[in-house]
Formats: sequence, C-alpha cells, structure tokens
Amino acid sequence: MGTKRNFRIWRGDADGGELTDYAVEVNEGEVVLDVIHRLQATDAPDLACRWNCKAGKCGSCSMEINGMPKLGCMTRMSTFEEDETVTVTPLRTFPVIRDLVTDVSFNYEKARETPAFAPPADLAPGDYRMQQVDVERSQEFRKCIECFLCQNVCHVIRDHDENKPAFSGPRYFIRAAELDMHPLDAKTDRKEYAQSEQGLGFCNITKCCTEVCPEHIKITDNGIIPMKERVVDRRYDPLVWLGSKIFRRGQVPQTSVTSEHSPGAVRSNAAGGGLHSHAGGSHDPAAETQAQQGVNWHREVPHPTAPAVDASGKLPLTELTFDRAAAPSPFGDDVTFPLPPEHLNFAHPDQDQKH
Repeated sequence: MGTKRNFRIWRGDADGGELTDYAVEVNEGEVVLDVIHRLQATDAPDLACRWNCKAGKCGSCSMEINGMPKLGCMTRMSTFEEDETVTVTPLRTFPVIRDLVTDVSFNYEKARETPAFAPPADLAPGDYRMQQVDVERSQEFRKCIECFLCQNVCHVIRDHDENKPAFSGPRYFIRAAELDMHPLDAKTDRKEYAQSEQGLGFCNITKCCTEVCPEHIKITDNGIIPMKERVVDRRYDPLVWLGSKIFRRGQVPQTSVTSEHSPGAVRSNAAGGGLHSHAGGSHDPAAETQAQQGVNWHREVPHPTAPAVDASGKLPLTELTFDRAAAPSPFGDDVTFPLPPEHLNFAHPDQDQKH
C-alpha cells in the first residue's frame, strides 16, 4: 500500500483560479504524472492535463513543480520529502486554457516564421553527403522534444509579454544554429536572420534555458553564444567590414529574402537565393522593405489554421471512434503522396516556386 502525500494543484481557466489541496496515495517508483492520473480517476475527474508518451520524449506534460519547470513524467516522487507538499502549476509564460493546460501556440507561430532547410539546387534528394563531424556538430540540437520549458523559463518573454512579437526564444535560436552549422544548407543569412528577425540580441545568456532542458542540450554554450559570436564577427569585425566593401558584398543586406508573390520584393544576392519572407510571412511590401533595413518590429505573425471541431466546439475523438487501430489521415483517403509543395501548410523550401 502507498502512503498519502499532500499536493497543491492549480485549478482554473483564463478567467482565474486558485491552488486546491489534495491528499493522494503515492506508491513506490511513481512520478508526478502518475499522481495526476490517480487524481483524475478519484477526486478530480475534470482536472485537465496534457500528456502523451509518459516516457520523456514528447514534451507534452510540461508543468511547474514546486516552482521549477519540469516534465511531469520525469519527476519522481522519491525526490521529495514524505512530509513535503508538492505544488503543481501550469507554465507561467503562456496563457492558461484550463488547469495545467496552457496555450503554447506562440511557439508554433515562431516555428512557422523560421525559414526551413534549403538544400543546394544542384543536389537531388538521396545525393546528400556529409562528414560525420558535421553530423555530430548539429545532432545535439536535434534531440529537442519541444517541451518548451526553455521558452517558459526565458525571462525575455516570461516577464515581458510585449517582447513576444520580436523574440523567438531559445528553442528557435538553436534551430537557427543547427541550420547555420549544416554544410548543405544553401541559405547564407541564418546569422543575420537570427539577429534581425528572431531577436537574438535580446538574449543575455543567463543559461536558465540550459538548466531546465530535459534533454541536457547545451542551448547557451553550444547554440546561442556561437551564433552571437558569428553575428559580432559579421557586423563589427573591421576586416570583415573592409572585405565586404572591397568585394561589394555589403551593398545588399543578407536578410533581403522575400517571397516571389510579394510585389516589389527585394531579392537576395546570397548564394542560392531565398524564398521565405522576412516580414513574417505577411507579404506586405512596406513590411518587406522595412525588413531589409534591419529589425522589422511590426511584421505580421502567420497564425496556424484552427483545428476542426464539432457542433459543441470540441475536438472529435477520432482515435476512439474509428474502426481501425489509428485515426484516419487528416488529408483523406483520396490524396496521394508526396503532396505538392504549394498544398503544404508549413515552411517548405519549394512552397513559393511556381510548378
């Protein structure tokens, strides 16, 4: 038999809430997520909590446990004293939907803004070749499970909501660093993009994002600091500045990359060109022009398409009602793969090309 442990769990929604006390049975070897599931089965069936894999690989069960951002499925109850009250609250940086569930769509909007990997035009899929040292250099950043704990603890957006339009956060800084280190990425403006559009200059490298990463990615030391050093070399090194003048590489900003669909857009002279919009996907000529001159503070954020809901406003439980082992494809049964790039709703390197 387990022992009774004291919990305080935040209950409420966007309009407000409060901490509620519970006495829950805890067995040996259990984690915080186990206790939440037991609460849902006994005392609080309406307690909302997001989770999926329960193995520390999906990042869904992000929450704050005794004030520290953690994964509920990776926080063992044995790490707390038996007489200690465990307080569980939602991520504080993002708007609360209900109880422990928060609206993290900010992160997906930033993901849509980040330019995708752009392979060389003369290489076909399957012909890519990389040295093992190049694979290892960026492999660390590929371990990210997108739990958004680093985003939650970053004080630039945690304490200053007004910074969100101009600041992408540590998760997308390491995405930019990963692509900048990739030898097959044809875009040469990753550093300038991180500085001008992702707000890299706001980061003051406190390393709080590294401390909470459940995958132990050295976000600051291996991602953010190297990107800052490259930006400094590019912008302030006198030899680099002189070379850009001599070889006429500094006349058109490296960040002048826009969509072909944008009227009056300025094209990049960088190798391989570019297809993404530095005005945040707005395709507004004025915003595009402003983006070429530096940071575009007023770019439009492309919002993702809302999920389909039924008449009651709830998501349909297709996995429970479908007659096969998995839910039906959201694309339908009459769609063949691969889909044409223009039909994709995420950043694809060929989505703006005419086919």
